[in-house]
This record gives sequence, structure tokens and C-alpha cells, in this order.
Amino acid sequence: MDSHTDDDSMRVGEVEPMPGYTGLLTRASTVMLSALRDCSACGLELSKRTLLDNAYITWTEIGLFFMCAVMWTQIRRGLTECLFKPFAQRCCLQPKDTAKMPESAWKLVFYTMSWSYSTYLLFFTNYTFFHDPPSAFYDWKSGMTVPTDIAIAYLIQGSFYGHSIYATVYMDDWRKDSTVMVVHHVVTLALITFSYAFRFHNIGLLVLFLHDINDIQLEFTKLNVYFKTRGGDYYLIHDILSNMGSVSFSITWFWFRLYWFPLKVLYATCVSSLQSVPNIPFYFFFNSLLLTLLCMNIYWFLFIVAFVAKVLTGQMKDVKDLREYEGEEGAQRAAALLAAQQRLQSEDAGHLNNSAEGKHVQNGITKEKHL
Repeated sequence: MDSHTDDDSMRVGEVEPMPGYTGLLTRASTVMLSALRDCSACGLELSKRTLLDNAYITWTEIGLFFMCAVMWTQIRRGLTECLFKPFAQRCCLQPKDTAKMPESAWKLVFYTMSWSYSTYLLFFTNYTFFHDPPSAFYDWKSGMTVPTDIAIAYLIQGSFYGHSIYATVYMDDWRKDSTVMVVHHVVTLALITFSYAFRFHNIGLLVLFLHDINDIQLEFTKLNVYFKTRGGDYYLIHDILSNMGSVSFSITWFWFRLYWFPLKVLYATCVSSLQSVPNIPFYFFFNSLLLTLLCMNIYWFLFIVAFVAKVLTGQMKDVKDLREYEGEEGAQRAAALLAAQQRLQSEDAGHLNNSAEGKHVQNGITKEKHL
């Protein structure tokens, strides 16, 4: 028992180096399989007992969650009607961009605020979770008090994702990946709620930090795409900014979500958590949610790869949102098909008329036919 305490104190004083992908897969799979074999009593009954013994969340906190979720919805509606839409119309954006602009502007405002706050907590306070992710589980206790500054971050983020589920279904235009987006919001809200209730708030703060930065860059890039052509004029500065934002978004998506997220967060939750807390509650449940989040990050990264491939092969000249609108795409395809049919009919009619009048068309020029 004393040697275990000595190991713990030694581990607290050291910063464990971040593993590589091979180290993550090897250690995580070994630890998880060992934990699964040792969990002979795992089942529904144990889960219910663990939930009742370790989940700490009050009705006041639940009420604050719903109140803030409604508040975000009303703030968004107010900003959209009083600021974003009038500004888009004043700038003479194209009709389709005028409809999209308020959503991106709202998300840019929120994610800039939330990510700035997470950055402040991780880099300008005494928290060491970014540089030493395993420290997120040092001194963990069931029902421990959540620091007020982290509790505020959780309330902001949790209520926003509650609002986002409603907004994706009822306020935003439906896109090809909207179903995946709803699943993402549900998984994220579940992670936020349960990590708070089970006092895994330290690692949860790191997860929020690693994901919000990409949303800032995405919405910034989309806004510059919308403002690139307005009032019948072309603005080079917005074209440059949209290209810069796209490159930055692609790089940070991989770096934050596919490099730091698995190697910092997943290693800490799969391996380090059991080292610090051998009987940590809902170990498999939380890691399955985090792995689901990683799979969705990979899914969306495929859109980014497709975008880069189209740019490199010359199939795409301008930066645009690859998460196309299904209704808009269907309308565009129908319009293109109708235009093609009308053009063919017009060409056939012109060819017949010219033939009857002793004329023919060559290289787009109507010429007289001589016998």
C-alpha cells in the first residue's frame, strides 16, 4: 500500500510524455482488454448502482441548463433579426448567401467566446491538463467539488449544445451531414453532462478546447466566401481570407482533432485514468463516447480531403462549403438538367431552320449553303 502511494506521488511530480499512435493503440488496447477481463460483475445492475453512487447533479443545475439553452436560442433569433440579416442585406449579398450568413455569424461569435474562455483556463491559470493530460485524474474523488470557473465553462457549453440540437433540426438549413451533426451534438451533450456528473470535468475542458478552434475557422472561412461577391462586385481580400482560412482549418483539424485529441485525451482516459483511479466509474461508457467522437472527426476529415483533392486537380476554382445543402443541390441539378435540355432543343431547332433556309452552322457561325 505504501509503495503504491509512493508511485502516485512520483507520478504526480512528473509529466508523462505524450505517446505516438502506435503507443496509444498498444497501451490502450492492452489496458482496456485487461479491464474488460477483470470486470466480471459488469452488467446492468452494476451500472445502475454505479450511477446512483457516483453521479452528482442537482435540479438547480438542470434548471440552469434548460434556461441557458432557451436563452441561447432567443439571443440567436434576436441577433439574426436585428443585426445579421440587416447587415447581410445592407452589404447586398447574394440571396443564397444572405440566408446562410446569420448562422455562420452566430456560430463565429459563440465559438470565439467559448474557445477564448477555455484557452484562458488551460494556459493562464494553474490547471495543467493540456501539458500533462494524466493530471486530469490526479486526486479524483467521487462527488468532488467542481471549481466555479470550470462549472461556468460547462454551463455555457452544455446549454449551447442543447440549443444546437434544436437549432440543427428547426432553425438551420438541412445539409448532407445534418444527421451526423445531430448525432455529434447528442454525443457531445452526453459527454458534457456525464463528465460533469461523474466529475471528469478536467479532461472534459481539454476536449472542448481541442474542438472549438476548428469551428471558429470554419465559420470565418464561410463568412468570407459569402462576402467575396456582393453587390455585383468581386472583393479580392475576402477571397484571400477564405483561402487562408481554408488552409488553416485543414491543418488545425488534423492537429487538434486527429493528433492531440487521441494522443492527449484518449490516452489519458483509456490508460492514465485506470492508473490513477483503478475503479473509475463508467470507464467503458465514457471511452466509447470519446471514440465515437473521434470517428465523427475522421468522417468530417474526409470532406476536407475531398476539398483538397478537388482544388489540386482543378475541379474546384473557389472555396465553398462542401457540406452542400440537399435542397439547394437538388434544385441546382434540376435547373442544370432543364437548361441542358432547352439548349439541345434550341440547337436542334436552329439546325433544322438553317438547313431549310440553305444555311448551316459551323463553329457557331451561320453560313450560306451553296450548291
